[in-house]
Amino acid sequence: MDKLPKIALPAVFIILLLVIIISKSAVVIGSGEAGVLYKTLGDGVVTDKPPLSEGFHIVAPWNKVFIYEVRRMEIFEKMKVLSSNGLDIQLDASAWYMPEYDQLGFLHQRIGENYVQRILLPTIRSAARSVVGRYTPEQLYSSKRDAIQAEIFEETKKIVSNQYIVLDDILVRDVTLPPTIKDAIERKLRQEQESLEYEFRLEKADKEAQRQVIEAQGKADANRILSASLTDKILQDKGIEATLMLAQSPNAKVVVVGSGDAGLPLILGNN
Repeated sequence: MDKLPKIALPAVFIILLLVIIISKSAVVIGSGEAGVLYKTLGDGVVTDKPPLSEGFHIVAPWNKVFIYEVRRMEIFEKMKVLSSNGLDIQLDASAWYMPEYDQLGFLHQRIGENYVQRILLPTIRSAARSVVGRYTPEQLYSSKRDAIQAEIFEETKKIVSNQYIVLDDILVRDVTLPPTIKDAIERKLRQEQESLEYEFRLEKADKEAQRQVIEAQGKADANRILSASLTDKILQDKGIEATLMLAQSPNAKVVVVGSGDAGLPLILGNN
């Protein structure tokens, strides 16, 4: 019994030490994350093996694990850029990105955890200034927004693809022009629409006039053909047919007398 405390104290100490070591060695990597292992007594950042995946891991207590989010993320940026004629333009854009999973060790070793501030944002700003500087404010405001968005994405992707970053897309959410320039562009656009409307009306009137000329020409041609085909005998037959139809009408009181050289009848009187 006298020896029990002397044996128990070292055992308790060893158990506590093991608990501390295990607690320091246990690493839990959450959903959508990955870990970069740093070997303090080894070669530093591990780059020749895949990063630590989600879940529970045991590492030596003297090593470190740097955890990165590896799912798709979005960053929003407001930028002041210049148009081709030197006017200040505010561009609101967002980027969808993620670190390159298999190259996470190199990303940590060569760039670091703040790779967004060091690489991605400066590249987006530079590409936006370069692209917007090729266009006028009017093009930025109306017809070229999709083209600008695509060009900024391509220029940014070309650079960050060598920096262990996967860029999915860049979206230009808003382009803000100086108020005076915006008003001038809107007035010009309204005037262009009015001019197009006036041209449409003129074109419509011209087509209507052409239609009437064609219709009148058709009627004239039909009358000329009809006149050329009519003979006295045909006219006399037509007159007789018309007289018979009038004579058969229940509303007519008929008095027939001979008239003209051809002796066609006349119908007088009606109800």
